[in-house]
Amino acid sequence: MTEYTDHHAPEGLLTRGTVLVVPGRGETPATYGRLGRRLAADAYRVRVVAAPDLDAADLDGSLTRLGARLAEAVEGAAVEGDVARPVVLVGADTGAAAVAALLGRGAFPGAVAPDAVVLAGLPGGSAAASAATWEEELDVRTSCPTHRAVLTDDSRVRRGSLDDAVPEALLAAADAAVLTVPALLLAGDADPLADHAALARTAAALPRARYSLVRGAHHDVLNDLQHRSVAAEVVTFLETLRNELRPLIAVESSSW
Repeated sequence: MTEYTDHHAPEGLLTRGTVLVVPGRGETPATYGRLGRRLAADAYRVRVVAAPDLDAADLDGSLTRLGARLAEAVEGAAVEGDVARPVVLVGADTGAAAVAALLGRGAFPGAVAPDAVVLAGLPGGSAAASAATWEEELDVRTSCPTHRAVLTDDSRVRRGSLDDAVPEALLAAADAAVLTVPALLLAGDADPLADHAALARTAAALPRARYSLVRGAHHDVLNDLQHRSVAAEVVTFLETLRNELRPLIAVESSSW
């Protein structure tokens, strides 16, 4: 059985879309409880799945299995028989790399293909943390005391996971992926695992992409101290997506 957590839109409100969150190294679905609740409060149906199991010796098979699992999760998140659209995949760390590589292969395996993607904390070429202790790993991940406590108190979080080397084939596949759906790339400017120049080049090369750099944020950019602003950026992207990528708000004048 596929492991996941669910967050539903408030009762009585029209569900505005479906968001599927794919965690990264060492994380569990519980890691994204705060993000899931916040997006759900804005009337999005959110499902957080387990982090992908990536076999460096069989990357193609790993991506095929991930695709099947995501397709099942999307269809299982239907509201009253229908999957609320747009459907957006949100990946973090290796979850982001796997989602990008999967979409770069072409056709999505499920009956309901994603309409957009959010790639948060994409690991760069030197994506190992070299953290000797749990406290050092937490320092790489986040400065948010609440998120540090969530990670520490979850016995299923695999400590030391950021020292795991990301398969080079996965990084190459993610980097080469030509995403045809709208994409939001998120990274913290204090993330030591990010290649910011490469992310900027990737965003510039894609036909419909936005690269948002979060000031002061670390590797767990969706869950760091700036999580409210980051969630607002994701919601803004979702709402813009619903409006055919036309921003709903334009600043006409500002003195700050």
